[in-house]
Amino acid sequence: MNLKKTLVALTALTAATFTQAEEISVAATPVPHAEILEHIKPTLKEQGIDLTVRVFTDYVQPNIQVDQKRMDANFFQHLPYLKEFNEGRGTSLVSIQGVHIEPFGAYSSRIESLDELEEGDVVAIPNDPTNGGRALLLLQEAGLIKLKDESKITATPRDIAENPKNLDFKELEAATLPRILNQVDLALINTNYALEAGLNPAEDALIIEGANSPYVNILVVHKDNQNNPALQKLSEALTSEDVREFIKTEYEGAVVPAF
Repeated sequence: MNLKKTLVALTALTAATFTQAEEISVAATPVPHAEILEHIKPTLKEQGIDLTVRVFTDYVQPNIQVDQKRMDANFFQHLPYLKEFNEGRGTSLVSIQGVHIEPFGAYSSRIESLDELEEGDVVAIPNDPTNGGRALLLLQEAGLIKLKDESKITATPRDIAENPKNLDFKELEAATLPRILNQVDLALINTNYALEAGLNPAEDALIIEGANSPYVNILVVHKDNQNNPALQKLSEALTSEDVREFIKTEYEGAVVPAF
């Protein structure tokens, strides 16, 4: 009888412990976002939160999943992209925390300096408005082109006013750019995709944004969930001193803490 009571008590305790653990799910691109999230899993576990990280390789599905409340949050994008996505798709997503900056860079397997670009060379840039504009702004900063509106973050090749070398711009999906690097003369690549491809932005980029880039990568949730306590704890964990040191050590300047 005593044994039976003990088993019942243990079962109740186990059930109570299980119900105390809250589950949250986050959509993320592989590097560095999913890696950073995996790093903080033990910290969240200690706070009674089970974190599930689902990896995506595109920039559309993570937002759709959160907007449809299939996932609780995503971690892969910067604010200009989120703003453009909300406006274009009618979604209701909000940023609750800035975490890091991934300085955007230009890469080549053919040349070692932008000065080596020749007349009519092919330059590949992302085909989404904000990252494509970001690429063109970086090329403008390097003196290769001049835009009609020199500060337009959603610029496209049609907004180029001056192109002295008559560079041939190809707009392609961001995730494909590392794979076609040997097929073009220059490619402007998001740091997460560059890292996945084994490129070291600090060493391999011919030109790269400075640490003062406005494109801070953010933790994004549905507007209905922005005050969710578990997501607030996730936000705090992502901006802890532990994560700051992890980013600095793991990525050696290719990713920069923004807090």
